[in-house]
Amino acid sequence: MKPGNLDATIRVEAPTRSGRSERPYQVDTCRPIHEILKLVGDKWTILVVHHLGGGTMRFSALKRAIDGISQKMLTTTLRNLERDGFVTRTVHPTIPPKVEYELTGLGHGLLEPVNAMSAWAIENRERIEEARQRFDRQQARRSRSRAE
Repeated sequence: MKPGNLDATIRVEAPTRSGRSERPYQVDTCRPIHEILKLVGDKWTILVVHHLGGGTMRFSALKRAIDGISQKMLTTTLRNLERDGFVTRTVHPTIPPKVEYELTGLGHGLLEPVNAMSAWAIENRERIEEARQRFDRQQARRSRSRAE
């Protein structure tokens, strides 16, 4: 399959009433999985969800809490999260307007796997780096032996 091709299907055995599989059927699951992973796999999304997991925050507080995020990127990330139902945006009619963001029930549900994925990445960071270095050394040896 070419990169970006999400029209793959997964074969799943259809269970009968007896609990045994009778015949396989096709289930197109790659596209929705890809869309969610693309959203939550973005570093800014993970950071925004993490910070909002502590409670309601104003835009300016989020911007200060997330080092390196631009105003445009924070706005885009919050809009995407709001569009997908993970965040609610509340505008209070004050001068200047006070805008607050908070996780919805769906957003709180996302917090658990995001935190688990973050913890796993931190826990395995060294092992991953070691594997990369080992791979790179092997590739370099192969390249040198081909050149000889």
